[in-house]
Amino acid sequence: MKLKFSIILAVVVGINAFAQDQKPAAPAATLPPASTKTGVTFVTDIKPIFDASCVKCHSGDKAKAGLHLDSLEGVLKGGKNGKDKILTAGDSANSPVVKMVAHIGDQDGWMPPAKNRANIGPLTSDQVGLVRAWIDQGAK
Repeated sequence: MKLKFSIILAVVVGINAFAQDQKPAAPAATLPPASTKTGVTFVTDIKPIFDASCVKCHSGDKAKAGLHLDSLEGVLKGGKNGKDKILTAGDSANSPVVKMVAHIGDQDGWMPPAKNRANIGPLTSDQVGLVRAWIDQGAK
């Protein structure tokens, strides 16, 4: 009888320990919705956001990751001489740049980084929504 009790106790303790190690999945972060503004263009709407929050590191001869966010051509080309595309025109939800500026996913990919020398804060939900609308409308 003691042996049976010991076995049952061991099984219960083992199951309990296993259950405690299983943490519930964290809720998935959600993207801010795309702006309802129509006719969003790079020059008028997106460049001012990028100028304030991105081009300090992503322009000039030493642009980080080879990514130039100071021109439409640079944004569309992507980083590392075009090897790393940051957006898919018409699909903001699956464009890496949106997740980066929305601070979703791995913190190493957040833009601007949480801790940066220029002390630039993250984009607002409205700014992320405008970037989304621009991409969804064809990134022109």
